[in-house]
Amino acid sequence: MSDTAATLNDPSARWQSRYAEIAAVAGGLAHEIRNPLSTISLNLELLDEELQAGESPRDRRMRQRVQLLQRECDHLERILNEFLEFARASTLHKVPTQLNEEVHRFIDFFQPQAAEHHVEIMPHLAAQLPPVLLDRRMFQQVLQNLARNAVQAMPEGGRLEILTYESPGAVVLELIDNGVGMDAATQSRIFEVFFSTKPGGSGLGLPTVKKIVEVHGGNITCESEPGKGTRFRLTWPIAAT
Repeated sequence: MSDTAATLNDPSARWQSRYAEIAAVAGGLAHEIRNPLSTISLNLELLDEELQAGESPRDRRMRQRVQLLQRECDHLERILNEFLEFARASTLHKVPTQLNEEVHRFIDFFQPQAAEHHVEIMPHLAAQLPPVLLDRRMFQQVLQNLARNAVQAMPEGGRLEILTYESPGAVVLELIDNGVGMDAATQSRIFEVFFSTKPGGSGLGLPTVKKIVEVHGGNITCESEPGKGTRFRLTWPIAAT
């Protein structure tokens, strides 16, 4: 059977092919947007430098408006990058991986940011877990998105626990924070594309996480209660030996 015929007869392959096309279109669109956006940002930066020498009230007002536009350009750039991550989340390069090694790598990377926000990371990682098939870059994206959400939910600081353990046929990863939590209405919508409770949020972080987990063949659930924190539970199929 040809590769084309195999793709047509395999629902999973058709799904992957469709999203690969979407990712390609999104990449082209992002490129077309990013070029003029970069030009606008550069010219605003040059204009801001020219206005620094001005001392009049008019010059100060103009500089404030230029800086506002710069912040909006930065916001658009962040949304664009998050959209690209969402669009590309179905294109995986999976290899057998020890989950704990990737968790340790993430903690080393994220520790300074957590400390800056007075958040203590507390790992509880089970020993001798079986390997899982992971796209390591995408997995780091999952951890970063979930950890950033947790830090934002603990504005006064707190703790973020990261657990790993084995369950039948899967390795489980849990991230638990003691932040502000969510009510039932919010919790029911957190994986909806473009839904966000944060001012200026893109609403793509958690949908991207869910998409990455599911294309790995895994599952993600959330438990939360206002004032008592949030627990995300992710399962990853054990790699065939």
